[in-house]
Amino acid sequence: MGILMDKDTKVLVQGITGHQGLFHTKAMLEAGTKIVAGVTPGKGGEEIDGIKVYDSVRNAVNETGADASVVFVPAQFAKDAVIEAIDGGIRLIVIITEHIPSHDMLDVLFYARMNGATLVGPNCPGIASPGVGKIGIIPNTVLKKGRIGVISRSGTLTYEVVDAISKSGLGESTVVGMGGDKIPGMTFSDVLRLFEKDEYTDAVVLVGEIGGTAEEEAAELIEKEFSKPAVAFIAGVHAPPGKRMGHAGAIITGNEGTAESKIRSFERAGVCVAESIEEIPKALKDKLPRVAQTDFNT
Repeated sequence: MGILMDKDTKVLVQGITGHQGLFHTKAMLEAGTKIVAGVTPGKGGEEIDGIKVYDSVRNAVNETGADASVVFVPAQFAKDAVIEAIDGGIRLIVIITEHIPSHDMLDVLFYARMNGATLVGPNCPGIASPGVGKIGIIPNTVLKKGRIGVISRSGTLTYEVVDAISKSGLGESTVVGMGGDKIPGMTFSDVLRLFEKDEYTDAVVLVGEIGGTAEEEAAELIEKEFSKPAVAFIAGVHAPPGKRMGHAGAIITGNEGTAESKIRSFERAGVCVAESIEEIPKALKDKLPRVAQTDFNT
């Protein structure tokens, strides 16, 4: 089992007929995801690997009962695609698309909250629960069923951290690659609350980076209401002062958003901060009871 999705989650792919949509739909199917429909306006009636393509989300939902969506449409159409998904009754939307304007994300985030929908992304690798499926682009090859939850702002680091955890023999319950844009859907704190309630997650890894205050806010939540062991890794410790690194969200303002500020916040909350990706599995094993380490694949 996992958070956000389970074996009964019915996924539709918005932009399924594009190159990225085609490629990642096949990978999601291979991971066990129940993909029930694709949506590309003007391509209704076509089939992709046995999956029917619809002209609209509403038609797809009415015929298939889809309750989650993954968005691969170009940035200029992403806002309309997400709003269409929400209007169609979808309540979990994973936005892979990058370069979506911030004002578009403000609009869709407000609309999602008004309608009870959960957004992951944009500019993110999505979510994966090994043994259940995935919604997004996290490589199948790095995933291993286990009991470690992973939350990350960085796409590439998500893959590297998950790979290190898997190769150590631990494995993951759910991986949430939430993206590093300035206006995100789910945050560290949102996902931590889900992992706190998840009986299949024994510990959590948080992969942060410079810029913003999401990590500091997560550390505060951990200190007050999160009971499970946590390990953090912060990218950008050696970033040159005044230089923006990578994501639009990686912007430092004053004394906030620095690697040092995030590390201090986590340490105050009792979170082990790994200095390298290779240290993460060891830190997890040090924090977990020996009995739990012997049963990660259940």
